[in-house]
Amino acid sequence: MHFQEWLRSLRSNAGLGGPDSENLWGLLPAPLCSLSPSSLLGIGAVASLTAYWLATRPRPICPPCDLQAQSVAVNVSERAQVLGSGLLAKGCRPNPQQFVGIFAQNRPEWIISELACYTYSMAVVPLYETLGLEAMVHILTLAEISLVICDREEKAAALLENKEAGVTPKLSCLVLFNDFSDAFAERAKNCEVEVLKLEQLMDLGRQNLKDPVPPQPQDLAVVCFTSGTTGKPKGAMITHGNIASNTSSVIKILEILGSVTSPFRRALLHFAVRRKQAELSSGIVRNNSLWDQLVFNKIHASLGGNVRFALTASAPISPTVLSFLRATMGCLIFEGYGQTECTAGCTFSMPGDWTAGHVGPPLPCAKVKLIDIPDMNYYAKNGEGEICIKGPSVFRGYLKDPERTAEALDSDGWLHSGDVGQWLPNGTLRIIDRKKHIFKLSQGEYIAPEKIENVYIRCVPVLQVFVHGDSLQSHLIGIVVPDPEVLVSWAKDRGCVGSYEELCQNPDLRNAVLEDMKAVGKEAGLKSFEQVKDLYLHPETFSIANGLLTPTLKSRRVDIRRTFQEQISSMYSKTPF
Repeated sequence: MHFQEWLRSLRSNAGLGGPDSENLWGLLPAPLCSLSPSSLLGIGAVASLTAYWLATRPRPICPPCDLQAQSVAVNVSERAQVLGSGLLAKGCRPNPQQFVGIFAQNRPEWIISELACYTYSMAVVPLYETLGLEAMVHILTLAEISLVICDREEKAAALLENKEAGVTPKLSCLVLFNDFSDAFAERAKNCEVEVLKLEQLMDLGRQNLKDPVPPQPQDLAVVCFTSGTTGKPKGAMITHGNIASNTSSVIKILEILGSVTSPFRRALLHFAVRRKQAELSSGIVRNNSLWDQLVFNKIHASLGGNVRFALTASAPISPTVLSFLRATMGCLIFEGYGQTECTAGCTFSMPGDWTAGHVGPPLPCAKVKLIDIPDMNYYAKNGEGEICIKGPSVFRGYLKDPERTAEALDSDGWLHSGDVGQWLPNGTLRIIDRKKHIFKLSQGEYIAPEKIENVYIRCVPVLQVFVHGDSLQSHLIGIVVPDPEVLVSWAKDRGCVGSYEELCQNPDLRNAVLEDMKAVGKEAGLKSFEQVKDLYLHPETFSIANGLLTPTLKSRRVDIRRTFQEQISSMYSKTPF
């Protein structure tokens, strides 16, 4: 089955009708259509496929050279087949139950390694440093990974330490993109782990070249492990059909498209942005206006001069920032919403709707509904509730974890996101809350505030603590109620004197409490991004009477956030940490 035939077999699930999808097939050059699906499809190839189609379809602007794109595509396909044959020669099996780990930064070899696995129906398990040692051992053991592809010796050495400790007994082969020392090779040999350079594995593949074994839509493509804010990380199982449906849905949506220092320059920039935003409100998106030529041409040039669209997702973006970028970059900027468990996106802003503050309507591959959350006073009849997703892009479940799979997927196949949404009058979705108090910082790190609070409560001077974060901010801050029975004596030992109320306003004592909390947090294993960077000392305890605790003595997080909004805003207005 070739690429064109394989994608056509999926179009009914992806939401593409016959004429629409035929337009896409007809635009793909013959050499590209003849490639096997395993040579192209995968999470790393989603953007490439979409961008290639957009770049080469008929448009008033001249497209890039088709011959060059064909040459690159064929070269990548050949390298993927050679590398995949090398993996088979080292004992990997050409089926979706064969997991191959990739532990590297983004680079061309990462994508080629991924496509090598897909060429022979193997599944990829991405690994990354922020997982931590315990989580890494859990993943390697759960997926029974014997071969891991790494970029640097330092990362491979970390994996080797697990092998030497006897906690990852199945690990038997490490493949490195970069050079490695003889000492490392000898160390690996001593614990029965073979170490190869990527080129060595590819040479082995050339000597034992095998015909591709293309995957089917229902076959597993990748297992994406969450960062594990509480407990061990979960491995979301994403199929090739999930990826294809999500990719083609984005294509369907896109198919609708027919440094300032002086006061004078600053004023000119502000005026130019306002004029461009006025054009946006009228549905005009261009990069050849007078203001583009006078003000924004350097920004366009710094991005290569050929940017046609950009996508923001993963964490919320400020409406002000989004409007500014749309004006200055001179290209289409879409906002999407989704999660690993639905492959990528389930909603996507529409071309022509350049308003901010929402994440667009559902993609063709996804049904989206809101369900009641009585405890939080959100009801579907009011257009508010937990976001649930259903469709061909929804994942198969968590690897070897039926209990957590049942928590995420109900009996009717709806994925419960844990996010709270609100339908707007124009049919778009706005994210307004979290059902569970887990959120992302602006750099994408997941935060479980209650876990952090349970650590900080161990501090001697701390009676109550509320950890706050914002998806538009890069760090956490805290509201702390000191223990009135110990604060005065604890402060005196550190050279601070005064009444309980006076001490709560003492900046030196605040810093002392902050340092104590950081020390306790570090001892408990909190990561740097999980530590609060500033705090406010409040002299009144959270209670049921003042509305900051529930009858079961749990924090009313929304009410606490509202009560201390002034202090929160003040802490975030300071110089970034």
